[in-house]
Amino acid sequence: MDWTRPNWHCDSGSADTSADAALVYDDDVKAETDHLYERVKDVILPDEWPVYAPLIAAINRLKKERGAIILAHNYMTPEIFNCVGDLSGDSLALARMAADVEEDIIVQAGVHFMAETAKIMCPDKTVLIPDMRAGCSLAESITGEDVAAIKAKYPDYPIVTYVNTSAAVKAEADVCCTSGNAVQVVEWAAKEWGTDTVILIPDEFLARNVAANTDIRILTWKGACEVHERFTAEDVEALREGHPGVVVLTHPESPVDVVRAADYAGSTAGMAAYVKNNQPAKVVLLTECSMSDNVAIENPGVKFVRPCNLCPHMKRITLQNIYDALRYNRHEVEVDETTAARARISIQRMLDLPKPDSPAQFDKDRAPVEVELV
Repeated sequence: MDWTRPNWHCDSGSADTSADAALVYDDDVKAETDHLYERVKDVILPDEWPVYAPLIAAINRLKKERGAIILAHNYMTPEIFNCVGDLSGDSLALARMAADVEEDIIVQAGVHFMAETAKIMCPDKTVLIPDMRAGCSLAESITGEDVAAIKAKYPDYPIVTYVNTSAAVKAEADVCCTSGNAVQVVEWAAKEWGTDTVILIPDEFLARNVAANTDIRILTWKGACEVHERFTAEDVEALREGHPGVVVLTHPESPVDVVRAADYAGSTAGMAAYVKNNQPAKVVLLTECSMSDNVAIENPGVKFVRPCNLCPHMKRITLQNIYDALRYNRHEVEVDETTAARARISIQRMLDLPKPDSPAQFDKDRAPVEVELV
């Protein structure tokens, strides 16, 4: 775990010299962006703002000119999430939003599987991702061929796949889920298929935490998020010793002992809602680094302890390459029609389930149960 707050704000991405001449911090840009700096001034230094502001102003102009919208995941850095993102949220929220977008162009400020999901749900839209290398360790842990083999071995059990997977994996699965609705989806699938066993892939830790919160038997895959798997129960103990009274929030992609040691375990949206609703005096979010900055902006009265783990894939998305994506129409994400049609079924089944009144909370006091790997 990174015990100091990383300084990722000093690099706006590889420059496109042909465009940079117009990107200057002048009086017009200042007038266009001063209100945005007020929003992020507690997490972005004044000396950094003149680097960001010209790109922010240019991006916001280009969006209007091109009829584009930017979907920003919670793990985006604050200057992206708060200053150019139009719709923001976790994976489930972005999937819902993508299905209802009216603009012709969607720029995904997130990782590749999110852009694929947007394209699947909006096949007639142009979907751009600023950096094609923005992947996901969890999504890359399993392939569509792997899921087809699982189906052949366990034909009677429904396969629930996390949205953090490729289109090919979604196409082979029966229904998608996110951390915020995984228990709900697993229990729905068990009832729908008339079985007491569900295969939940690919995140082993999410599956183990779900298994402890349902009576359904869970089988899973040995995949993990490189951000959340590195947290340990010893980290939680050290945080409590170093910061007496701190409230520890974690994500169900974390190991079971971390979830049991924390005060609250829930999805990205769940953690944000916990802070907003409870206003703890001092809190730590055991998740991706930018999440704390973005939640802190919404909760100025809460003190945030900053240890976190950085997602290198999310950090490939910068203001510069968002600007380049809009200016040069790069990089367009395509999903072949057959794969998209099959994947759309599994996503839509998730979206058609009743929306919960509040984000799901994982009961950390329920005893761990055995989970078999497929």
